[in-house]
Amino acid sequence: MALLEPVPDEPAAIATLDGDRALVVADYHAGYEVGLRYERGVDVPSQASARRERLCGLLERSNADQLIVLGDLMHAIGDPGGAERGELEVLFESVPSDVTVTLVRGNHDGAIESWIDTDAAGFEDYVFGVVGRIGGTTLRITDGSGVRLGDLGCCHGHTWPDRSVLEADVVCLGHEHPCVRLEDEVGGARVERVWLRGRLAPDPFLEREVYAGLPWLEGEEPTPQVVVVPAFNDLAGGTWTNLEGQSFLTPFIPAGIADTEAYLLDGTRLGPLDRI
Repeated sequence: MALLEPVPDEPAAIATLDGDRALVVADYHAGYEVGLRYERGVDVPSQASARRERLCGLLERSNADQLIVLGDLMHAIGDPGGAERGELEVLFESVPSDVTVTLVRGNHDGAIESWIDTDAAGFEDYVFGVVGRIGGTTLRITDGSGVRLGDLGCCHGHTWPDRSVLEADVVCLGHEHPCVRLEDEVGGARVERVWLRGRLAPDPFLEREVYAGLPWLEGEEPTPQVVVVPAFNDLAGGTWTNLEGQSFLTPFIPAGIADTEAYLLDGTRLGPLDRI
């Protein structure tokens, strides 16, 4: 069975895939500060260097062979340009050349292949929509429905996952940027990113013909575990999972997850999602 173990105090996890160690992150949102300036008129100093150093430090500390980004590596919806493209180019120049990067395409990654070298060949037995190189780094890009890597199903969460994703033991996704609002006894409040861990629930998947015959939908096998990964970019906001009136972004959440509990980045268990 695939294991997805959070890195303490970090919005990242380690997975073991066919003997390789993979660092898993979601929602990097390169160029986010530029987006804030143009979309909201908010001027925030660039944190590109800090993001890059944090990610590369995690790759080194974890001794990872692979980096899996669960969507939204970019922030711009279309072609990356200016500061965003520059941030990504420097990032890929900094990633060790022996680390293969898999990008599970998110809703913000639509045109990333427009500026990478796509002359590279396919790899292993997996099917990727695009395989290319940026600097010395190999980049494999899935389509929006995700991919199964060993026993780990990877999707972004902005659309329904590929059937193969739901055939995995563990399904992981991003997109939600889950967080909680915590208040103290004197009325002070803070927002913290959280992990959501539970199991998939059959109801919304039963309604879609493409998933017909999945053993766990027929009650023949246990339902897959599901992990919603917090956003790597700490400026990006997110879904406040413990406030009434908040809506989720993923089409199968909350109806498609059960026994879900929330955990802070430091591992503190906050309890069932509906009781925080």
